Amino acid sequence: MPRPAQPDFLVIGAPKAGTTALHTELAQHPQVFTSVPKEPKYWLCDDAPPPAWCGPGDAHFQQEWIWRRSDYKQLFATADPGQVRGESTPFYLWSRGAHRRIAEALPEVKLIAVVRDPIDRAYSNWMHLWSDGLEPEADFVTAFQKQDARVAAGWAPFWRYRDLGLYGEQLAHLRDHVDPDRILVVRYRDIVDEPQATLNLACDFLGIGTGVVGAIPADNHRTYVEPGLRSSLLGPVVRAGAALGAFAPPEVWRKASVPLISLLAGPHEAHRPRLTPEQRSALPPTFTEDIELLSRLVDQDFSAWLDVTSRGSFLQRQKAAQKAAQKAAQKDPQPTEVTRS
Repeated sequence: MPRPAQPDFLVIGAPKAGTTALHTELAQHPQVFTSVPKEPKYWLCDDAPPPAWCGPGDAHFQQEWIWRRSDYKQLFATADPGQVRGESTPFYLWSRGAHRRIAEALPEVKLIAVVRDPIDRAYSNWMHLWSDGLEPEADFVTAFQKQDARVAAGWAPFWRYRDLGLYGEQLAHLRDHVDPDRILVVRYRDIVDEPQATLNLACDFLGIGTGVVGAIPADNHRTYVEPGLRSSLLGPVVRAGAALGAFAPPEVWRKASVPLISLLAGPHEAHRPRLTPEQRSALPPTFTEDIELLSRLVDQDFSAWLDVTSRGSFLQRQKAAQKAAQKAAQKDPQPTEVTRS
């Protein structure tokens, strides 16, 4: 009997935590078939169009959601019989409705959740939207504090800088619907610091060969846009264009927005600043209890996330890890073999 045209695994979260990097590498595995688009968002829907979110750019991006069951099944129809099929929509971890739908419709599916320091994740989330010209607030802390007002105004899930990082609550609810043995929690730091081992862990969890593909690539980062005259002039233009883009096919606005976003970034790639201890401390102690809950559920220590020191972006962390490895090699060089004549 042919297999149903549906996924065998889902990368469910979290946004801006390395899901794209993991998805990209899994997609290169010969035993894996991944959907196009990467994020169909089907399980966020209930066989109905997505809600009419009204944040900057929301209406445009909603056109890309796959919400018809027949269209979703078609994404997996061309997979080879021996391949495991999957898709990666990082909002599934946040969505309680998605948990229920996935559990009911995919009783054997395996789920991979990638988690990251929730403040660093929120900062990367803000940076993504700010650098694309969609975030109107130039200060991250202020934007973070505006979440509840934005939710009340009907902005889409990607604007939930706080809620998307409450992994403990999300995982607890997910476990009420899905057997914990079918859930793998991966740490963002391991994707950066131990990429090959982390990839092998995911492959082993999916029941496919390990050591088949190379290391996980860098995640999808944006060029930092410095607040100033350029952003104050071009940001509103981008947001207006995204609003008009809701009345055209998604690929039209994507193509038209490229030169605008390039102008917004400027001729030189700006250095992405780390969050300062003062900025981290200015945020309310939102995540303390949730981090403790996550630690109990996963049986790992996540208390380092409570530190006021920012760990930086993927590339910043990767460079730091490489420097540390070089210093360690210099302090403890490998012994040379001595030949005797």
